[in-house]
Amino acid sequence: MDLNFEMSDREGVVIVALEGEVDLYTSPQLREKVIELVDTGCRHVIVDLEKVEFIDSTGLGVLVACLNRLRGNGGDLSLVCTVPRILKVFEITGLLKVFAISDSQETALGEGEG
Repeated sequence: MDLNFEMSDREGVVIVALEGEVDLYTSPQLREKVIELVDTGCRHVIVDLEKVEFIDSTGLGVLVACLNRLRGNGGDLSLVCTVPRILKVFEITGLLKVFAISDSQETALGEGEG
């Protein structure tokens, strides 16, 4: 399956909404998008996983690498996810302690309660 991106900018925060599968074959696309954003000066990225059907260890590794790259440049990466099976992957791998995971884009942007 493909990985589709919908990108938007909200007051300097780039939201990357993903749809599809984040796996060995598609995660390099995500890595390249985030590298491009960092290289153009973006400091905060929100990755919306609400329409992600599957994520594997490669996808998780790319998210961690993107987080590290942004933090290394004085920025941050946060996630939006309420999908139980995706959240379970983050729980099992211990990544719930690594990522800020919000229940909506508004909450991730600090605009809502969550």
